[in-house]
Amino acid sequence: MSILGFRAIVLAGALCCSSLPGVALAAKEVSSGVTREYDLKAAFLFNFARYVEWPKEAFLSETAPVMIGILGEDPFRRSLDDIVANESVGGRKLVVRRFASIEQLEPCQILFVSASHAKRLDQVLAKLGKKSVLTVGDSEGFTEHAGMIGFEMARNRLKLRINLPVARAAGLTISSQLLRQATIVGSEAGK
Repeated sequence: MSILGFRAIVLAGALCCSSLPGVALAAKEVSSGVTREYDLKAAFLFNFARYVEWPKEAFLSETAPVMIGILGEDPFRRSLDDIVANESVGGRKLVVRRFASIEQLEPCQILFVSASHAKRLDQVLAKLGKKSVLTVGDSEGFTEHAGMIGFEMARNRLKLRINLPVARAAGLTISSQLLRQATIVGSEAGK
């Protein structure tokens, strides 16, 4: 995929996170003319780094990068690496790491739990403990099982579900711009 194609995907992700009311990211066509669901999800992961605040203790040092981890099978292939290449947020470089198993998990700020590990979400969350890690997944019921942000495809649109109480309990602050574009689940859903 060309650089222009990836820029279009990043722009699409940014549009979804904009303050336009009622924007649900429509599946965009990229240079090949084919909808690429995981390219869009990669753009969202990049944008989550911009719209979420972590406490200082979530980083190993003042200059530590924002680490995006992928647990299990990697559905993004190279798209996530290409999107975050040479990018930074808040003066911190963005880095992607892959973990084949729960035992291999290392400190990260964003963790995408792939479908290959969705049934082990309780074990993943136990391993993370009270660390300030934004957990993201696309398996059914992800946010209802204490995941923080869930991707949901509905009528060719990528939508977000956010479990705000779980994110707050981990010390994370999610921008209102992102919250306006999502369905809030958990005890604060009706507020």
